[in-house]
Amino acid sequence: MAKVLVTDDALFMRMQLKDILTNLGHEVVGEAENGQVSVEKYQELQPDLVTMDITMPEMNGVEALKEIKKIDNTAKVIMCSAMGQQDMVVEAIQAGAKDFIVKPFSAERIEESLNKVL
Repeated sequence: MAKVLVTDDALFMRMQLKDILTNLGHEVVGEAENGQVSVEKYQELQPDLVTMDITMPEMNGVEALKEIKKIDNTAKVIMCSAMGQQDMVVEAIQAGAKDFIVKPFSAERIEESLNKVL
């Protein structure tokens, strides 16, 4: 049972992730629509895990990941990316992301990723 912060600029994706996470028994403690908000909410909520979209306005997911790692170098962040973003996924893993999920995602893949990271 983890406290999760869901970060995605698309409301639909946040709702979908929130449903899957809740059904898996986790608690979604916050949502962020861009990287800047995610960094602020990470400090405020101190979640066990963050799901982070890569491509977002204001601050992208890789930049937000780096900022969160400055705050807490033990932070657990799972990147969510669309196909064709391999370069950014590699950069995110190098910056400390624990795993990545390719959109559109399935509940099974999310559960597998959570089990690996938590």
